[in-house]
Amino acid sequence: MSAASTVVAIVYLLSACLFIVGLKQMSRIRTARRGNLVSAVAMALAVAGTLAEMGLVDYRWILGGVVVGSAIGAVGALRVPMTAMPEMVALLNGAGGAASALVGAAFFYTHVVEAVREGTVAEIVGGASALTLFLSVWIGAITASGSLVAFAKLSGRMKGAPILLPGRHVLNVMLLLGAIAMGIVFAWFAPGTSLGATLLWALFATSLVLGVTLVIPIGGADMPVVVSLLNSYSGVAASMTGFVIGNNMLIIAGAMVGAAGLILTQIMCKAMNRSLASVVLGGFGGEVSAEAGKSEYQNVRAAGVEEAAMVLEAARNVVIVPGYGLAVAQAQHAVKELADLLGRRGINVAYAIHPVAGRMPGHMNVLLAEADVPYEQLWEMERTNSEIRSTDVVLVLGANDVVNPAAQNTPNSPIYGMPIIEAHQARHVFVVKRSLASGYAGIKNELFELPNTNMIFGDAKRVLQDLVAELKQL
Repeated sequence: MSAASTVVAIVYLLSACLFIVGLKQMSRIRTARRGNLVSAVAMALAVAGTLAEMGLVDYRWILGGVVVGSAIGAVGALRVPMTAMPEMVALLNGAGGAASALVGAAFFYTHVVEAVREGTVAEIVGGASALTLFLSVWIGAITASGSLVAFAKLSGRMKGAPILLPGRHVLNVMLLLGAIAMGIVFAWFAPGTSLGATLLWALFATSLVLGVTLVIPIGGADMPVVVSLLNSYSGVAASMTGFVIGNNMLIIAGAMVGAAGLILTQIMCKAMNRSLASVVLGGFGGEVSAEAGKSEYQNVRAAGVEEAAMVLEAARNVVIVPGYGLAVAQAQHAVKELADLLGRRGINVAYAIHPVAGRMPGHMNVLLAEADVPYEQLWEMERTNSEIRSTDVVLVLGANDVVNPAAQNTPNSPIYGMPIIEAHQARHVFVVKRSLASGYAGIKNELFELPNTNMIFGDAKRVLQDLVAELKQL
C-alpha cells in the first residue's frame, strides 16, 4: 500500500469514528450540538479523503459544487425557521436519494456506455456490481420523489390527508415487480449492451413514480414516521452507491444512516401504534373510519389568562405539553420564562415530550434546547403518565393528537391505540390554541370537551407573555 493510500485509509477510519461519536452525542440533548459539529467535521474529512483517493480530477467542478452547496446550506441554516425544519429534513433526504441515483447513473455511463462505444469490456460492470448499481438508482429515486411528496404535505403545498388512488395497491405491486424484473435483466443479462441504458432510465422513471404512490396515501399524522423512514432509505441508497464506486467511507456512512433511520422508524412506529410492515408497504393511515372526525364539539369551556394564572399560582406541580403550535408561535423562550417564574415560586415544572410531537422526531426537544430548557425538566411520555394523576395543572401548548383521549376511548378513531400523554388525568388542563382546528389526524380532540379542561384561545407566545405578566401581579 502506497503512502497516499495509507493516509486516505487513516482519514476514512478517523471519519468513521467521528461519525459514530457524533451520532452517539446527538442522542442526548446536552451533547446534541457538539455531536452535530463532530459529524460535520467527519463529513469534511470524508470528502477530503475521497478527493485524495480520486487523485487527478478537475477541481473546478468540485470547487463550484462546494461553493453552491455551501451557500444553499448556509442560507437554509440561517433562514429556515424551526417550524419548517421537518420540511427541510424531507428535502435533504430527497437530495441524498437523488444524489445516489445520479451517481449510479453517471458511473454506468462512464464505465459501461463509454466502454461499449469504444469497443472495450474491461470496465463493464456485471453480476453483484450491477445489482448494487440497480439498488442505488432504485432506492435513490424512490427516496427523492417520496421525500418531495413528504415536503409538499408538510409545507401545505399538497393535501395533508391521505390521497387514495383507485387500485393503488395493485399499482404499487406492479411498479415493484416491474422494477425488480428490470433489475434482474439489467444485472445479469444487459449491463454491457445498449439495452442496459434503456433499462436504467426506465428503472429510474418507475422508481420516481413508485416513490410518489407510496407516500401520497399517507396522512399528515404519520409524517414523522415517513420522514424517518425516508432518512433510512437515503442511507441505504448511499451505501449501495459506495459499493458501486468502491468507496468504503460512503458504504460505512450510508449503512450508519440507514440503520439509525430504521431504528428511529421503529421507535416512531411504536409511539404511533403502527407496524413497520405497513410503513414499508405504504398507504397506512388511510384505511380508518372517518366517522370519528365528523362530529362537532359540545360543551367546550373557554378561560381567560387571569383565571389560568390564578390556578397556576396555586399549583404545586405543573406539566407543560409542547406541540407544533408552540413552534409556529416561536414561543419557546416565552414558555421558558413562564417555567422559570413558576419555579422561583416553588412550583415543580416539567415538560412532557411525546416522541412524535411536532412534525418530526425530536422536534420539541430541539426547540426547547434552543431556549436552554434544563434537560432534567424534559420528561418522556412514560414518566409523565406515571405521575400525571398527581399533577395539579397540565398546560397544553399547541399539541393535539398526542393528548387526544380518543386514542384510548374510541375504537374507530384513526389514532386508536396510539400511546398518548394522558393530560386528561390531571386535576386541571389548560389548552392554548388559536382555534378548535383538528390536528394532523383530522379528527376532533375529546380532551377539549372534558369538565377539567379549559381552552385559552390565542397565539401561544402572546398567551404565555400575558400569563407571565399576570403572575407577576399576583
